[in-house]
Amino acid sequence: MSRSPLPVSQERTRLLFETADQQSGYFTARQAEHAGYSRRLHTHYVGIGAWRRTASGVYRLRDYPWSEDEQFVQLSLWSRDAHDEPQAVVSHDTALRLHDLSDIDSARIHLTIPSTFRKIAPQGVVLHKGKVSPRDRQLRAGYTVTTPARTLVDAAKSPLSPEHLNSAVREAITRGLVRTRTLLQAVEELPPEAASRLIAALTHMPPAEVA
Repeated sequence: MSRSPLPVSQERTRLLFETADQQSGYFTARQAEHAGYSRRLHTHYVGIGAWRRTASGVYRLRDYPWSEDEQFVQLSLWSRDAHDEPQAVVSHDTALRLHDLSDIDSARIHLTIPSTFRKIAPQGVVLHKGKVSPRDRQLRAGYTVTTPARTLVDAAKSPLSPEHLNSAVREAITRGLVRTRTLLQAVEELPPEAASRLIAALTHMPPAEVA
C-alpha cells in the first residue's frame, strides 16, 4: 500500500529543509519559491520569526544549529548571480586557514570573484578578482574553497610574508595535499616576483621532500 502524499504545507517544509540543510540552514528567495513558498509567504515567515533575513534575498532557518563555516555559506549565497548561482570562492589567507596551512590571525574573509562581479563587499570581506577553474576549487558544505595548490599560488602573489608562505608550502607537501611538481608547473605561469617567492619556498623544503 502506497503512502499518502504529505499535505502541501508539510511537503514544502520538507523540500526547503533539504535545501537549507546542505547550506548550514541558509537558502535564497528563489530556492524557497522552488520549494513552494510564494513571495508573500516569505514576508509572513520572516514576520513570525521562523526565517531570519540575513541579506537581500538570503534567509536562514531560525532553529537550524549553528555551524562554524556558516559565514562562508552566507557569503557564497550573497555572491549569487542573476541565475542564483554563487560566484565567490573562499581563497587566499582564509583558504590557508581552512586547509590548516597557516595560523594567520585575520578577521577578514578573502573571496575570489569573477572580473564582472559588481556587488560591494560586506564589511570585513576582501574581494580578489580572478578566474577560478573547476579544477582549482573544492566543494564544502554550502560553499567552495580554492584547492591547496591554487591557494599556495594565490599566496605567492599576495603580500603574505615569506615565513608564512614557506611554512604553508612545507606543510602542504608534507601532508600530501599538493605535489612539488604541481607547484613547479605553476611557477611557469606566475609573474616574476610571485614565481621567485614560490621557488624560494620550495628551496626551504628538506631535500627528501622536494624530490
